[in-house]
Amino acid sequence: MTIAVVHHPLYVAPAPARSQYQWNKNGLVRDQLRDLGDALEWHEPEPMPREWIETVHDPDYVAQVIEARLPREKERRIGFPVTAAVAARAMAVPGGTYLAAKLAQQRGFAANTAGGSHHALADTGAGYCIFNDLAIAAHRLASEGERVLIVDCDVHQGDGTASLMAGRLDVATYSIHADKNFPVRKARSTLDVPLDDGTDDAGYMAALTTTLPRLADEFAPTIILYQAGVDPWAGDRLGRLALSHEGLVMRDRWIAMLARSRGLPLASALGGGYGADAMEVSGRHVASILALGGA
Repeated sequence: MTIAVVHHPLYVAPAPARSQYQWNKNGLVRDQLRDLGDALEWHEPEPMPREWIETVHDPDYVAQVIEARLPREKERRIGFPVTAAVAARAMAVPGGTYLAAKLAQQRGFAANTAGGSHHALADTGAGYCIFNDLAIAAHRLASEGERVLIVDCDVHQGDGTASLMAGRLDVATYSIHADKNFPVRKARSTLDVPLDDGTDDAGYMAALTTTLPRLADEFAPTIILYQAGVDPWAGDRLGRLALSHEGLVMRDRWIAMLARSRGLPLASALGGGYGADAMEVSGRHVASILALGGA
C-alpha cells in the first residue's frame, strides 16, 4: 500500500535566532521518508488562503504574523521570533493539513509532515505554535459539510484547538495528555483524558481504548484529524509519560484501526516530539506515519 504524504519546502525554514525549537526536524522527517522510495506518494500543498486562517484567528494577529511584526510578548509566548520565512511556513502548514484531509477522503489515510499546532489561540500563538492548522482545517472541512473529530494524542493538552472549536456542533475535540504538563491552565475539550505522570503503555492504551470509541459513537464524525505527537515517549525531553517506542506504534495502529473499522478518512499532523538527537526525534515521527499508514 502506498502512503500519501504531504510536504512543502517551506516547512524547512531557517531557525530564527534565540529559538529552542528543533527547526531541522521537518527536513529530517522528509529525508527519512524519501529513503523508503516507492512506498510513499508525495503531494505539495497550496498555502492556506488568508481568508480561511482569519475564520479561526483574529485578523489583526494574522496581519502581525504575515508582516513579521509580532509584539515581543507574543514572540516570547510562541517561543521564537517570527521572521518572514517563519511566517511563510505558518501559512503553508494549515494548507498541508487540509490537503492531507482531502487526500484521506480519497485514500483512507494521508499524513502531513508538519502541523499539529494545537496551542495557538485566536489572537496569539503559544508553545511553538503560530496558526492552529487543526482548527483551520477542521473549520474549512466543516464548511464543506463534514463532521470533524480532532483526536489529539500529544503529551500536552490541545488547549488552543479546544478553545477555538468550543461550542461547535460540527467539530468535536479529544485530548489525551499528561495532566501536570504544559499548559498549566487547561481548556475544556469535548472530551479530555488527563493521565498521571509515568503512565505506561498498558495504562495509556486502557485509557485511550475506553474513552475515544465512546466519543466517536456519540459524535458520529465523517472524518478524523489526528494530532500524532510522539512526545508521550518515556525519553522525550518535554514529556511526562512513559510510553515505549512499541507503545507509540501500538497507539497509532489502534487509531488507524478505529478509523478503518468505521470507514472514516484519517489525516495526521506531525505534533510534538523533543530531544537533543534530532535524528532520533524525526525517527519517532517517521515510525508514527508508517504505523498509521499500515506499513
